[in-house]
Amino acid sequence: MADIDAPLDASPPRAPNPTYNSNSHNLTEGPIMPALIAFAIPTLGSNVLQSLNGSLNAVWVGHLIGESALAAATNVNNVMFLTFAALFGFGTATNILVGQNFGRRDVDQVRRVMGTATGMFLILSVVIALGGWFGAPALLHLLATPKEALPLALGYFKVIFLAMPAMFILALGMMGLRGTGDARTPLKWMAISVVLDSGLNPFLIAGIDPFPKMGIEGAALATVIANYVSVAGLVYDVYARDLPVRLRGVELGYLRPDAAILRLIANKGFPMALQMFVMSGASIVIIGLINREGVLITAAYSVTMQLWNYVMMPSIAIGGAVSTMVAQNIGAGNWDRVGQATRAGVMIGLGTTVSIVLLLAIVDTQALSMFISSSSPAMPLARHIQLIATWGFILFGVTFVLQGTMRANGAVWVPVVIMFVSLWIVRVGLVFALHPLLGADAIWLSFPISSAVSMLLSIAYYHSGRWRQARMMPA
Repeated sequence: MADIDAPLDASPPRAPNPTYNSNSHNLTEGPIMPALIAFAIPTLGSNVLQSLNGSLNAVWVGHLIGESALAAATNVNNVMFLTFAALFGFGTATNILVGQNFGRRDVDQVRRVMGTATGMFLILSVVIALGGWFGAPALLHLLATPKEALPLALGYFKVIFLAMPAMFILALGMMGLRGTGDARTPLKWMAISVVLDSGLNPFLIAGIDPFPKMGIEGAALATVIANYVSVAGLVYDVYARDLPVRLRGVELGYLRPDAAILRLIANKGFPMALQMFVMSGASIVIIGLINREGVLITAAYSVTMQLWNYVMMPSIAIGGAVSTMVAQNIGAGNWDRVGQATRAGVMIGLGTTVSIVLLLAIVDTQALSMFISSSSPAMPLARHIQLIATWGFILFGVTFVLQGTMRANGAVWVPVVIMFVSLWIVRVGLVFALHPLLGADAIWLSFPISSAVSMLLSIAYYHSGRWRQARMMPA
């Protein structure tokens, strides 16, 4: 049996490429905890800004148009999450390949990976955009979108899918940069995107001079404009500062997908995309059940989801930082640092998530009132949902870090199985089994219970050590 602690590539090392930038960090040396926190903070900032953008859009839509528009946007966003399953899977595979090659000091291979991924993502995003444009009515009917929200959802859907190519390339560029240890450049361009999107929203929704009044389509158009401006700025920034992921001269030929790299991205990215499809599919089933409870319940759930985005963010940031650090150290053959990084990530994630959940238990009314009026009939419903379900995200944080470590070594199929069991068998199964007894509360209780199952299964697989036998790249 091959030595699982051996370097992934036994061939003679290439001469290191001297092109490094001060924003790119070697995560294979030095103290782990400070490096992890320093890398995670800009990633957390990007996540905060991304969620803040969604929250501000929800604020404008909810206050300027009303609960029906908020419910419409929520239904569309669930479909958007489904389309981004492919982005997450193949983008994460790209991020890990970049991280492992960067850890080996092979910047030329980093560029080959980024070139292949960019070419593939351009094609994929255009196909998804066209599919969303023409398939919008069928998808919204499949979701059982409330009749009051259906026309608004359809208008929002068709406009926002025009942003798909820019969204995909922007996200891929940010994931590739993080693979090189650069979390600050993605933070900068995420901030610019948020400022543009949230700033344009009230002007395009309400028709403030010199802009026409577009209603919910204006909110979607603001997202389109913000993403195209940001992706153009990010590309300019990468070339102006000569960052490791840039392509020049003959390297531009890397945009034609390389068959070997494409197979690696596809083989490892497909299970990760499938995991997101499992998540988003379960989410669509749940939102369909929630829609049947009425527009007020849907609006209350929409508002609560805005808070959950912030609860999850520390775990997502720490998990992403751990995954990048683990990938670089696997590439460098430093297996002793892999376990240390994972343990540090679990500790940091637990501490921050517990603090946020406890804070929300105290100030939930004030937090929820940012999205809907405190006198709205949806407010008590939202508070009820929040108090029942939010604590489960503490358990989610442990799962996210452990699975990030497993994926960084190419162990991608077991996390899919764990996700399927926890979301489809446990969460969806509980809702159908308990709804006749508990009504809508069966939905909210299913969240923490399924999170507990996912965490316990992830811990068991991590401690089995079998994930170490996987490979992201062939030996």
